[in-house]
Amino acid sequence: MTASETKPRRATRALLTPDLPRFDAGDLDDATRAALAELLLTMADDEFVLGFWDSEWTGIAPMLEEDVAFSSMAQDEIGHARLLYEMLAQLTGTDADAIAFGRQPGEYRHCRLLDHPRTDWAFSVARRWLYDTADAVRLNALRHSTFAPLAEIVGKIRREEAYHLMHMDIWVRRLAGGGEEPRRRFERALARLWPDALTVFAPLASELRLIEAGILSTSMAELADRQVEQLTAILSSVGITIPGPRPSPAGGRDRATVSDSFRWLWTEFTMVHRLEEGATW
Repeated sequence: MTASETKPRRATRALLTPDLPRFDAGDLDDATRAALAELLLTMADDEFVLGFWDSEWTGIAPMLEEDVAFSSMAQDEIGHARLLYEMLAQLTGTDADAIAFGRQPGEYRHCRLLDHPRTDWAFSVARRWLYDTADAVRLNALRHSTFAPLAEIVGKIRREEAYHLMHMDIWVRRLAGGGEEPRRRFERALARLWPDALTVFAPLASELRLIEAGILSTSMAELADRQVEQLTAILSSVGITIPGPRPSPAGGRDRATVSDSFRWLWTEFTMVHRLEEGATW
């Protein structure tokens, strides 16, 4: 064995500076800490999974400009997930990478809207638009959070997400007004996704504690109402009707049965992490 082979492996991941500065959560009681941890995990998993789904369009989007745009938005989502995972790790004394990559498929808490495979472009646009409108509502309910570190990163995320939503609104209007085939594909995608459209607002076990602590401004049920109002108004403006009765967000993060599409995505984004269990990357 050579001298170089006896040297300890360099922890390349540890060389990266965390995006999130250290913060003090000492004022949080156990119940509030647990409630905040649940919220952070659901938000982080949403951003993480969407980011990986949309990164699948890199190199194959329908036009060069959109290839760049969708790749950039996917990167933003994974960056947002990193912030949220790092906050969760500090809060719980765990490791952000272990949370992101070290769980089994059934342990992720992303909403069911993100369980579908990407399929065609209209489908990805429809899903992204449904998610971005919901995420804007959720972030708005957190922007005055009494937990200052969360309010700070929500401010950063909101600034970037505003551009995502503007971009997707343009695509909704482009597909709705782009002729028979684009409109048909978009309407078909909405119909497929509609049963899961409100699952971003699946009730959290401890959301009442979040509201009492001033971390979240109102209930998930109220946020779902706001989402429906927005979707109805925008679809009406382009002559598309809501594709079915109002769906229920209940059970929208249940992982009792893992979808085949998410199981496939999980194998993709955990591939490197699983190459050597226990290694430091």
